Amino acid sequence: MAAGSAMGSSGLAPEPAVLAAALAMDASVASTAGKAPAAVATPGAPGAASGIQAQRLLIIDFGSQYTQLIARRVREVGVYCEILSCDVDAQTLAAFGAKGVILSGGPQSVAALAAPELPEGLFALGVPVLGICYGMQAMAAHFGGAVAPSSKREFGPAEIRMRGSSQLLSGLALNAGGGLAVWMSHGDKVAAAPPGFKVTATTDSAPIAAMEHEAQPWYALQFHPEVTHTDQGADIYRRFALDICGCGGHWTADNIVEYAIARVRRQIGDEKVVLGLSGGVDSSVVAALLSRAVGEQLICVFVDNGLLRKDERAEVESSFAASNALNLNLVTVDAKEEFYAKLAGLSEPEAKRRVIGNTFIDVFERTAKNLDGVAWLAQGTIYPDVIESAASAHGKAHVIKSHHNVGGLPERMALKLVEPLRDLFKDEVRAVGLRLGLPEALINRHPFPGPGLAVRILGEVKPQYADALREADAIFLEELHAAGYYDRVAQAFAVHLPVKSVGVVGDARRYEPVVALRAVETVDFMTARCARLPFDLIERVSARIINEIPSVSRVVYDLSSKPPATIEWE
Repeated sequence: MAAGSAMGSSGLAPEPAVLAAALAMDASVASTAGKAPAAVATPGAPGAASGIQAQRLLIIDFGSQYTQLIARRVREVGVYCEILSCDVDAQTLAAFGAKGVILSGGPQSVAALAAPELPEGLFALGVPVLGICYGMQAMAAHFGGAVAPSSKREFGPAEIRMRGSSQLLSGLALNAGGGLAVWMSHGDKVAAAPPGFKVTATTDSAPIAAMEHEAQPWYALQFHPEVTHTDQGADIYRRFALDICGCGGHWTADNIVEYAIARVRRQIGDEKVVLGLSGGVDSSVVAALLSRAVGEQLICVFVDNGLLRKDERAEVESSFAASNALNLNLVTVDAKEEFYAKLAGLSEPEAKRRVIGNTFIDVFERTAKNLDGVAWLAQGTIYPDVIESAASAHGKAHVIKSHHNVGGLPERMALKLVEPLRDLFKDEVRAVGLRLGLPEALINRHPFPGPGLAVRILGEVKPQYADALREADAIFLEELHAAGYYDRVAQAFAVHLPVKSVGVVGDARRYEPVVALRAVETVDFMTARCARLPFDLIERVSARIINEIPSVSRVVYDLSSKPPATIEWE
């Protein structure tokens, strides 16, 4: 979260008038107690436009790698937003109730035969529209302008020069040369502005770098203000969301906490709820929020699946029991043998994820049946899980990997679903957790995949592989902490590879598996590069792993960036 943003600022007091309006307007939530949850929005369907979500923007996705980043930038200025696919139908578009629409970039050319088109009814909404990159080009083509291929693809830093007055770009602090540093990523460009539009910024390679309509609130930028390389990009989104669209900036961590607590209380009523507590950030924040909302009605179930980090079970049991913020009723279930038995023989990543997700549900269901009066299952699903797993109901994005929190409950499971974080990005979850009193050490833990070590063991998952990986991972993190690098990288972990390598330990031959180390630097987890760790640190970690773990013969360091690689190996 950017410093000074609405979500990241400190000392924010809840806004009683906003929250009162939220609860008064949220009749759909009030009617859900004891019924199937209406809950929060799902991709491709409009969410409940009430309370702090009422003043909302809509982001239309044309397949850009930066679409989620646009959404996060909008939320950072205190405005709720959601992402829908570019082929959203007119009825859904109108029902969403957006106060403004942002059109994302995309990888295609507007001149291509199957190029994505602007949604039907977009400009009939009568709200401000901001086109970014492909969104700008699509607007230009729609209104009769000209779009042409650039002489060369422009990817990287550029400098725009203002031209005339601009409602969107006014007030920006220009550099000494009268320009503004921006980030470009495009192959086509707008060669002629449509009738009624004026050019407001230009570059040497893109003579129309920004344009806006002279009478309507329609704006377009060839560059990407959501990327940190664009100077004052946050100010551009703030100008559009707050000043042009008229949103009030109520989407803050304090308001989210109060609104979510009240919403959960009305949704769950006096029934009991069971939560699968993993010790990760998401489930911990859900636990804190539900504990604050319904108190002793919450029962947390910690499932030891044999795929956890070293000593995690003991740490969860002790730290959560001792925490003032998490006064939890905690039940621990030892299910290691069940998970290993069901994973036996499986090597394909998606198959492993499905088995783990289904087994979690099996364990929860059996446990819940032994808990008197439990009617709800809570999950730590967050917004990127929803987007990445199914993307949109309109099917434009590829599913990279499934998330075990997403996909709905089996019909046979007699529990209703509550997902208090389903609308939130990870940085928002962390901000909410801090507001709820969770310790920074817990909130700032590196991400850990829902399927645990199973997706860091390439190939078949076996107990001895998990044991070795657990030790290697613990050594890596311990050395990062000791060297002061743990908080300087976004995520770090070890991976167990399904290959063996010959080594020599003392005078003995060792023929054992290889472990890879992965550490990345990233702001948004959408793109990442390998961390430039000191070589002596990597060498020290490698020596300790090989010397302390007999079942490892060799250690390698992963230099891949995202994209093309993903952060996790599976």
